[in-house]
Amino acid sequence: MSSIFTKIINGEIPCYKIAETDEFFAFLDINPNSIGHTLCIPKKEVDKIFDLDEATYRGLMAFSRKVALAIEKAIPCKRVGITVIGLEVPHAHVHLIPLHTMEDARFIKKEKLSPEEFQKLADSIKSYL
Repeated sequence: MSSIFTKIINGEIPCYKIAETDEFFAFLDINPNSIGHTLCIPKKEVDKIFDLDEATYRGLMAFSRKVALAIEKAIPCKRVGITVIGLEVPHAHVHLIPLHTMEDARFIKKEKLSPEEFQKLADSIKSYL
C-alpha cells in the first residue's frame, strides 16, 4: 500500500508544493512546527532514510539544501533546522524547519494557517528557487 507521501506525489492527496524534480518532492507540512516547515522526500518509497541507496541519499540532501536556502530567504528566521525522524510516515523524509527558538525544533507547538496562508507561503518560498 502506498504511503501518504506517495499519494501526495501522485496527486491523490492535495499539498502545497514547493519544489519537484524527477526524483524528489518538497511540500509544506500541514501541521507545522513553525511557519515555513517543509518536508523533502524522495519519490522512491523507502521507509528509512539510511536504507536509501547512496545516490538517492546524497540527492535528497542536495535537494533539501536548495529548498532550505529558499526558505531562509522567504521566512525571517535565525536559521533553518533539519531533522530526520521518520516514525510517523513510513517514507523517508527530511524536515526543514525555520527556527526562531529551540522550541520550534521540538514538535510540541504547532502553527495554524488557513489554506490561503499556506498557498501564499508556498508561493513565496518557490519564488526563491
